[in-house]
Amino acid sequence: METLNNFKEIKIENPVDRIIGQIRDLIISGELVAGDKLPPERKLSEKLGISRTYVREAIKKLEFYGIVKTHPQSGTVIAGLGVTALEGLITDVLKMEGSDFHSLIETRLILEAQTAKLAAMRRTDEDIAALEEALELYEAKVKVGEQAIDEDLLFHIKIAESSKNNVLKSLMLVVTPDILTHFTKHNVCGGGKPFGALIEHKEILAHIKNQDPAQAEAAMINHLSDIINKK
Repeated sequence: METLNNFKEIKIENPVDRIIGQIRDLIISGELVAGDKLPPERKLSEKLGISRTYVREAIKKLEFYGIVKTHPQSGTVIAGLGVTALEGLITDVLKMEGSDFHSLIETRLILEAQTAKLAAMRRTDEDIAALEEALELYEAKVKVGEQAIDEDLLFHIKIAESSKNNVLKSLMLVVTPDILTHFTKHNVCGGGKPFGALIEHKEILAHIKNQDPAQAEAAMINHLSDIINKK
């Protein structure tokens, strides 16, 4: 009798996720608040009994999501406390199905259409350079067949930053990361989608660079509209 199907996959949590989980728990419990400074990487790695590489990666990811900020002179501090709390709520929302999740996707579409439009109106030369760099990182991953979740998110966040609207950016940080993870987990964007997305990213950037808000907004809507009916 075949018994293999009776076994379940054992999921080993990544050390980076464990570090992020601990920091998030400390924030939720109130032991860490906005402005508090994290211990240096060396001391954290010694306390946790793991490599500094894992600590560095965890901090980098937390900074990427706007949860901490690293300052060259003063170290890494907690930032965006409200966003972090809301992010936890979004994680719960993602467990829902049907119209609730559909509404979450619609919210992302509305937010990103506006960030693209405003970015085309307000972007600076520095913004364009940052967008081009983010796009290059995304393209490099896509061309070798690797998942590019973080690079995809980075490109969209750089657009939000270019909009010069920090509220839109904060809402983006709440809604978008877990949606991207959900789609990757369920292979919603499998097949040739990453290459199609790369072309669409380039089109969005071109309109932002040309300071054409109407076309930038339309290109972003086109880029995201194919996921509106995905579950």
